[in-house]
Amino acid sequence: MPPPTPSLRDDASAIWQAGVDAVRSDRLVQDAVQVRGEHLIVGDRQLTLGEIRRLAVVGCGKAGAGMAAGLEAALGEPLMQDKHLTGWINVPDDCVRTLQRIHLHGARPPGVNEPTAAGAAGAERILELVRSLGVDDVCLCLISGGGSALLPAPVEGITLDDKLAVTRILSAAGANIRQLNTVRKQLSRIKGGGLARACGAGRLIALIISDVLGDPLDVIASGPTVADSSTPQQALEILDQFQARQAGVSPRVFQVLERAATQGPTAGRSATCDVTHRVIGNLATAVAAAGREAERRGYRTRTVAMQQLEGEAEQVGRALAAEALAMRAARGPQCLIHGGEPTVKLVASSCRGLGGRNQQLVLAALEYLTDKQRDSARGITLLSGGTDGEDGPTDAAGAVLDENVLAAAAGQRLSASEYLARNDAYHFFEPLRALLLTGPTHTNVCDLRVVLTAGQPEQI
Repeated sequence: MPPPTPSLRDDASAIWQAGVDAVRSDRLVQDAVQVRGEHLIVGDRQLTLGEIRRLAVVGCGKAGAGMAAGLEAALGEPLMQDKHLTGWINVPDDCVRTLQRIHLHGARPPGVNEPTAAGAAGAERILELVRSLGVDDVCLCLISGGGSALLPAPVEGITLDDKLAVTRILSAAGANIRQLNTVRKQLSRIKGGGLARACGAGRLIALIISDVLGDPLDVIASGPTVADSSTPQQALEILDQFQARQAGVSPRVFQVLERAATQGPTAGRSATCDVTHRVIGNLATAVAAAGREAERRGYRTRTVAMQQLEGEAEQVGRALAAEALAMRAARGPQCLIHGGEPTVKLVASSCRGLGGRNQQLVLAALEYLTDKQRDSARGITLLSGGTDGEDGPTDAAGAVLDENVLAAAAGQRLSASEYLARNDAYHFFEPLRALLLTGPTHTNVCDLRVVLTAGQPEQI
């Protein structure tokens, strides 16, 4: 007999959590950094400790607190004291805690993925720190998803409010992460390789947890240590594509970009220090671990880790729901682990509710299953959650659906289409107790979805 739906839901949560646990930031850093005798091993780099005068640590991202804690554990207090280690990392406010030597700076409120004055102040401290380093020093940079908003340093001629308006307008219009970061880099002194250019250390080693499909180094956190391949002209084209002038982006933004576009490449824009990068965790890592857990629980499992940007969350949700119906017709318990990152086009703020792309995705899947009227979601569970524990400006990582959720929605006469239309998935799932509430996970590798079906009885 197929397992009952409550078992499917429990399994989905455990499988999702196994994926997240595999990319725990402290573990990833401790695996990448080791002290062996007179050498410091960072990724595939072997550094002689006697040649290092000072160690500095900087960085940004939702995984920053865990990465910093893992680094301190890997180095140990005697080495940190001997090398006069200091550090500063910009993280969300709810990730701040006291570490031995690395300062965690609250750079934005929880669930508000936007640049703030606190983030800008922290970015200036980071720039001051790396400028103070010399050729005998080593700078370790800990980078993870969410770093773009956490590390604002506007170029001369625009204000932080100007950058905030750009972020809000492009995000609301459905711009993807590559488009957002192309514009951000052209308006920043620290992104697009700006941090590396400011660094006076002889060596800079960046450890990266990727939240961008395909792991493009210049896109993750807007590439603070990676030479920028985008141009001011490309940023202007993206702003025009999303009608940013008409939407209220300051004329100062266009003036800065137009002036930069006419000037062309400027001298002195290459980093003088030796820069290396290592991706220590990504979506593929989480998907593979979730797949192993599903197989351990007896599911016939297929895994998909997207390498390119997806479409809108509603389209992805409906496609996964259709896949779930096909899986349910197969023999035995089936599992699909699916990782990616869709976009959401927001409606006008005057009628917008509350939610995030994972909640929107699950709600679209629920609407699809309800419309099909094929025993609705009997024997189906679909869970989607952000691996960082945040989904839009909410306290939820995502949402889950099964036949009990659909029955409860029908009993409360909740219209999925109405909530979808106003981006209000949070308030749809909240009374149904179908939100995925995890709190900060201290990692960030895009979104992880688990689709489970009981399947048809096995033939004897």
